[in-house]
Amino acid sequence: MAKIEVNDLLKAGVHFGHLTRKWNPNMAPYIYMERNGIHIINLYKTAAKIEETNEALKKIAASGRKILFVATKKQAKDIVAEKAKTVNMPYITERWPGGMLTNFVTIRKAVKKMASIDRMKKDGTFETLSKKERLQVSRLRAKLEKNLGSITDMTRLPGALFIVDTTREHIAVKEAQKLNIPIFAMVDTNSDPRDVDFVIPSNDDASKSIDKILGLVTGALAEGLQERKNEKEEDAKNMEAAAKKTEAAEVAVEVAPSVEKAPAVKASEKSSEEKKEEKTNS
Repeated sequence: MAKIEVNDLLKAGVHFGHLTRKWNPNMAPYIYMERNGIHIINLYKTAAKIEETNEALKKIAASGRKILFVATKKQAKDIVAEKAKTVNMPYITERWPGGMLTNFVTIRKAVKKMASIDRMKKDGTFETLSKKERLQVSRLRAKLEKNLGSITDMTRLPGALFIVDTTREHIAVKEAQKLNIPIFAMVDTNSDPRDVDFVIPSNDDASKSIDKILGLVTGALAEGLQERKNEKEEDAKNMEAAAKKTEAAEVAVEVAPSVEKAPAVKASEKSSEEKKEEKTNS
């Protein structure tokens, strides 16, 4: 796992918090000082929290479960979408669909609706519709793609959420809490860390800061996915070796009886010759 360098976090501006008058008192343990009316985040604590977070996320990825990334603010959405794609994880960068987690069955129906429209276009049914109907269906498909396109492969609830700005994404936080889904998040000085299971105290407004944190997080996820791949390959090799061993044992069992019968035949032949000699001597 990549080592967290405090200087790299400093260069990315991860330490800049919000104005002191906007702070959340529960973030006090993560604040180093106040400068020009702005709270400065303790980057040594940030680095330690990133390592803790990465270790937990790596285990989730290695287990085969998905991490849903959530960031709808302008300066974060493109970065999150890009980083999540690199590790094949689902993400929400447009408006959070109400009931995304608590009413997941309905969300899956919407995804299936999108798939059915795609099938209509493939089998020619779409062309049989009137011009007005085709326009309506196309608009519906575009809307669904915009809101749900990144979660089409998410067939079950995610193993965890990674959120940029928990204050803005408070609905996602509440839904995850209701279902006991672990929450990982970038938490700025104006947010409440008590809502989060794994806190990364950091600047969640600057694109450089977001890019730096997401790069470290997705790097850990990539390691977890690689571990899972290696385990699968190892299991496949072991199964293949076990199958060959079993096959060899079965062949040995089939050959063994014929080998045992040979001495018995020779013994019977020898005994008959001995009998003839005995008769001649007599």
